[in-house]
Amino acid sequence: MSGPVDLWPERKGAEVPPADPGGAPPQYVPGLPPVTGQDVHSVDPVALVQAELRARPDISVGPDGMPPETAAAIRACGREGRAPGACPVLAPYYRDLTGNGKDEVVVGIEFPDRMMSVRVYTADPDGRLDRIMATTQTVIGVELAGRDVVLRVPSGNPGYELITAWSWDAKQRTMLPAREQIVRVPAGATGAAGPAASPSAGAP
Repeated sequence: MSGPVDLWPERKGAEVPPADPGGAPPQYVPGLPPVTGQDVHSVDPVALVQAELRARPDISVGPDGMPPETAAAIRACGREGRAPGACPVLAPYYRDLTGNGKDEVVVGIEFPDRMMSVRVYTADPDGRLDRIMATTQTVIGVELAGRDVVLRVPSGNPGYELITAWSWDAKQRTMLPAREQIVRVPAGATGAAGPAASPSAGAP
């Protein structure tokens, strides 16, 4: 018999509570001009993160949480005399993650100790910017796979890493961690892969 066999079918099993969505709710980003044609390519990612800092300053935990030194460095991005590499906001990537035919923008923010905030923003039909994903992890690598944002993080067990695929949930109107997998790291792997995306998804 090759199919699954239900063992002890007469036993009353434990009840499973309703799932916690696990993602950050969609968050409108105030203080930016409307986006024409829902084209997020026209949005400066640094200005986007700076607008969030102005709207929700001095927050150290949660989706908007940011170390004070990182927040100060972001506020200083673009100022005269500042080296371009000193800005913690990384080059953006673009991909249609919601399936509406329009690209979303994926933004990474470097934190101390290899921590990273990964955020995704979309433009609604009125031209408003909405953040539909925000998570902070000790990140090994970030990838775009189809319409998923995939994070690789240490699993807590030596020799293994946790891979989480974040996917758009139309009911919640946000990106949720839809699938998780613990995988063994091949011997000799560096564990330092960068964003993987097709040329059309990368920054111009």
